[in-house]
Amino acid sequence: MSAILVFGATGQIGRELIAQSWPDGLRVIGADRASADITDRGAVGRALARMRPLLAVNAAAFTAVDQAEVDTARAWAVNRDGAANLAEACAAQGVPLIHLSTDYVFDGAKAGPYTEDDPVAPLGVYGASKAAGEAAIRTRLARHVILRTAWVFGVHGTNFVKTMLRLGAERPALRIVADQHGCPTEAADIARAVATIAGAVLRAPAAAPFGTFHYAGAPPTTWHGFAEAIFQRAAARGSKSPTLTAITTAEYPTPARRPANSMLDGAKLQRAYGVAPCDWPRALDRVLDRLVGATATP
Repeated sequence: MSAILVFGATGQIGRELIAQSWPDGLRVIGADRASADITDRGAVGRALARMRPLLAVNAAAFTAVDQAEVDTARAWAVNRDGAANLAEACAAQGVPLIHLSTDYVFDGAKAGPYTEDDPVAPLGVYGASKAAGEAAIRTRLARHVILRTAWVFGVHGTNFVKTMLRLGAERPALRIVADQHGCPTEAADIARAVATIAGAVLRAPAAAPFGTFHYAGAPPTTWHGFAEAIFQRAAARGSKSPTLTAITTAEYPTPARRPANSMLDGAKLQRAYGVAPCDWPRALDRVLDRLVGATATP
């Protein structure tokens, strides 16, 4: 049976990739930092040589946006150098790569959703290091799919949904930023999108549309709007619902600047691979069913 090798298999998206149903005849192998640290060029090459996958997926990343402003060396090592190591090893062994990137490569100055052709202009180390990782892949490996996504949430790892549920259980009121616009995206939906892309690439590698694509949730919202949806749905499942107050970014300073607009246009991916944007309200219900419980019956 042929294999797909997933780097970053213990992360939020990586765990969903391992659990995902893959095309018939394929098995997925997970590689974590202990078994194949992507910042170790030799370890990456050895992992590919040992597993001999038909395709690799890079879900490994330094995603702590504020911490990246402090631990800059680690952020660049993982997000830029790690991506370069993977691209070089994949090129040497003839393996296509699907690489996950971020909406934070943009500065948020655009009025509408960003397309893949819009110039990158990251505001902080996290976005800059991810943009550099994208560039490193493009210069080293022709057969690549860079998949930018945004505002990832799910049942694993640290994310906005889990943070809101925890804070909502601890506090009667929360102040939530309402002037940053983006697209919540479920980790499991990202895994399904990756599986669809991988299947198309492996079925017809000569005809597969490689390049950079966007996959994110719809409709766009704000962090405040996302929080309202979380607590409305969580309350229906018996969870506490705090009072929410909308605030500006200026009222909630953070070490790293965030783009005011990081909405992503997914039309190119839908045309190329038939993958529609994530319906995040429906996905949120699925996640809350697992984190809180099924909706209470009247």
